[in-house]
Amino acid sequence: MKLLTRAEEYILLAVFKLDENAYSIPIQEKLSELTEKEWSLGGIYMPLERLEKRGYLSSSLSESTPERGGRHKRIYALTRDGKTALRHAYEVQQSMWSGVPQLMFGAS
Repeated sequence: MKLLTRAEEYILLAVFKLDENAYSIPIQEKLSELTEKEWSLGGIYMPLERLEKRGYLSSSLSESTPERGGRHKRIYALTRDGKTALRHAYEVQQSMWSGVPQLMFGAS
């Protein structure tokens, strides 16, 4: 399985946490909140598109609303492959950090 970039991992996590409210602006806000870093909308569109092409996300258009000037929202959802990719990223990270906490924070 191809390893996710950190940005892809964070985007998948944000989509998972937002559930049915996972569209561009809430995704951007959730990423900024979780990483304490500002994310531009332009900075998330390409990874969203790439993740969808790889089968990790699916998307659908919401109904248009007068509040949005008749525009639709593209709502993203994590697929089974996306959940598998996140689980793999978590396992890789756990493996990489295995033994390091004792080295960094334990007795010398």
